[in-house]
Amino acid sequence: MMDLNELQSAQSRERQTDSLQQLRESFYADAGEFIQSLRGERDRVAEQADDPFDAPEVNRLTDDINTAEQTVEALYERRVGKIVKMASLAAADMPTEDEGLTAEEQALFETLVTAIEDNRGHVLDVLAGEASSPVSSPGPESSSASPSPSPADSETVETEKTDAGDSSTAVDAADLMGSGAEEDSQTEPGGDETPPAPPMDDEPPTEASSDPKPPEPGTAEKEVSSDGGPASSAGSDAESTVDRTRVRITDEVGPIYGVDDREYDLSTDDIVTLPADNATPLVERGAAEKLE
Repeated sequence: MMDLNELQSAQSRERQTDSLQQLRESFYADAGEFIQSLRGERDRVAEQADDPFDAPEVNRLTDDINTAEQTVEALYERRVGKIVKMASLAAADMPTEDEGLTAEEQALFETLVTAIEDNRGHVLDVLAGEASSPVSSPGPESSSASPSPSPADSETVETEKTDAGDSSTAVDAADLMGSGAEEDSQTEPGGDETPPAPPMDDEPPTEASSDPKPPEPGTAEKEVSSDGGPASSAGSDAESTVDRTRVRITDEVGPIYGVDDREYDLSTDDIVTLPADNATPLVERGAAEKLE
């Protein structure tokens, strides 16, 4: 009967040569029976032990089982590489030494030789113009099984993707515009809002950013207009009906379009009077602090 020494000796010999050593046809079957006998012996010893998890004989048998399994696996992997090389030679009608293979290895060898011969013949047919390019193996679902979407379906899919991809932009714009914003004037026919242009690095600082502190009593406050300069004190009819809130900007906001139809270019430490519908979202998200 096989034992651990035989397994380790076979592995050692296989490592020392580039050719396959001869093994009996039932080698792997015998190795499996040997490992199963070790497991059965370990179970019997464990039943008789007071503490099977700390019994020396149980631990020894466990180590023998692990060693035997690892030895057989390493031996097999070493031999498979040699079998693949030998099969490629046999498929090219070159002499090989295929004696001493186990039953499992003999089946693998024959399968490899057949596959290589078939593939080699197909390649030669392609080169001779007698066959088309290699046919890829079909997957679980071939491409022909999936019907092409109709134009209406394609349009629906593209619309869903566009809506999903622009959701974050729509939310941000709604926060800045406020509930009273003129949505139609800022929305493209496709539904995507046109983002405001980012401030240029070389743009001169606005007058509002030159004074980071609240103005002294009696000092006129300057608002930031759409062109970066001070806004005119005379507002339109829409401005006169808009509630306004005085805030200090605490974060780089950039240009926003107010509900009073004016654009504000907001930078850190700017002190501005904004429409309440625009100022409230900035205060709520921590980009501004209310001064009044």
